[in-house]
Amino acid sequence: MATLENGFEDALAVLAFPEPYRKLLRTTNGLERLNAEIRRRERVIRIFPNPASAERLLGALLMEQHEKWSTGRCYFNMAQYWDWRQGRPRQLDPQSVRACR
Repeated sequence: MATLENGFEDALAVLAFPEPYRKLLRTTNGLERLNAEIRRRERVIRIFPNPASAERLLGALLMEQHEKWSTGRCYFNMAQYWDWRQGRPRQLDPQSVRACR
């Protein structure tokens, strides 16, 4: 119960976003996919000779993922979010939220 009480506000933080963003942020599929990729590569190595080698593997995977996220397909349009956040609301529809370019 204490864990629930301590994390309650964090769990509901997504409700502060506009509706089209909430629908995109409610899932952890991207994080689960990244964790599965880490586990898949870790199974190939099986035993790491030292902690530094594990850190190198994780670092390489995270840099690869960062590159995909920064240069790949855009997940949602942050320009509309920042306009909403600064009090310049415009009509947010799900198609325009996903249209990044």
